Amino acid sequence: MLSKKTKYGIKALTFLARQKDNTPVQIAEIAKNEHISIKFLESILLLLRNSGFLGAKKGKGGGYYLIKDPKDISMAKVYRILEGPIALLPCASHNFYEKCDDCDDESTCAARRLMAEVRDNTLKVLESNSLADIAF
Repeated sequence: MLSKKTKYGIKALTFLARQKDNTPVQIAEIAKNEHISIKFLESILLLLRNSGFLGAKKGKGGGYYLIKDPKDISMAKVYRILEGPIALLPCASHNFYEKCDDCDDESTCAARRLMAEVRDNTLKVLESNSLADIAF
């Protein structure tokens, strides 16, 4: 199941993508409009800022804003930043591979084959959608 962190991160990015002229938006405004706790949202936005998706402006008229065009923000990248691996099993992951301790032969493991197919299809959906695709 998708974590609240990832769900709220996607909602916040979508909210920011819909702003006219990419103007900075205060955390409180995002939190109110998207029904997210301010404290939780602060940590999510900081992570997205440190990952190169957002910028922040301090002072009057300050807030968070997108530093990339929404069409250049891959939902697969957002997912990996917020959620971690796309694969549901470490042995089925491309980027976070780990051998399972309880598996003698990965090539015959039914669970690994099934989860690799789930990973591939999930990745296909995430990679074929940008922030612009889901925001507008």
